[in-house]
Amino acid sequence: MAIWVTKATRVICQGITGRHGGFHSARCLEYGTNMVAGVTPGKGGQKFDKDPDGNEIKRPDGSKASLPIFDSVAESVRETGADASMVFVPPAGAADAILEAADAGVKLVICITEGIPVMDMVRARKILRSEYPGVRLVGPNCPGVITPGQCKIGIMPGHIHRAGDIGIVSRSGTLTYEAVHQVTQMGWGQSTCVGIGGDPVNGTNFIDVLEAFNNDPLTRAVIMIGEIGGSAEEEAASWVKSHMRKPVAAFIAGRTAPKGKRMGHAGAIISGGKGTAADKMAALRAAGISVADSPADLGKAVKAALAAREVAVAKH
Repeated sequence: MAIWVTKATRVICQGITGRHGGFHSARCLEYGTNMVAGVTPGKGGQKFDKDPDGNEIKRPDGSKASLPIFDSVAESVRETGADASMVFVPPAGAADAILEAADAGVKLVICITEGIPVMDMVRARKILRSEYPGVRLVGPNCPGVITPGQCKIGIMPGHIHRAGDIGIVSRSGTLTYEAVHQVTQMGWGQSTCVGIGGDPVNGTNFIDVLEAFNNDPLTRAVIMIGEIGGSAEEEAASWVKSHMRKPVAAFIAGRTAPKGKRMGHAGAIISGGKGTAADKMAALRAAGISVADSPADLGKAVKAALAAREVAVAKH
């Protein structure tokens, strides 16, 4: 079982003829993702069958991959039945690309693009919520979503993932990979990994993902990776305390960050006396979440969370 993406997900890439879009589309195809088309205005009728370095792209079975390129998302959906889009459109046009996908009937939009103007995302999110309530946006500025062995939509290294029953949700791409590696090394594997991105205005938050994992019968536990800035982690902690039926382990990045200085992500800034790592960790622990003091201890933290749940179940 998995959340949001499976072998059946039919994926397009908006911006497939750009260097980054082309490179990562090739990697997704090689992983086995069911990519069905690309979209670049003005490039309709061309084929995507080589990566940006001119290398032929092959699917896992060794067959050559060749995707049609369309001028619009609407045309690609009409011709291929696509239901998910990976967005690599440059920042100036990315918000409009998200809305184009929603308007064409795409139900899952995963925006990898970094550096989208905040006001563009405020406008796009408002339109999505009012006019396209059935569309899920993941990102922007995120690594994407992967269900190991089934579907990879994004920039994550597929080879470190292993199919299993630990769900992972994170604001940080690189820390997601660290958690994945540790869980894989422990022999457990992941059900689905979701990078929600580090921008202050995004489409999917921790609670959205936690709720999906909570309802997934084959996700046994969840690792949540947050960072300084905003209140998303505190809100997630409150939700976990009231609703989560599965053990949760967590880590908060940015414990040594100075106040008022942006650290890495646009949303990672401590302001107004809120958003510190200490406050977030205290809220998580108060909700019964196992909190790792170092990213190197994420595997140990989820193991402790599972053990604590077993003890609690035994008492009852």
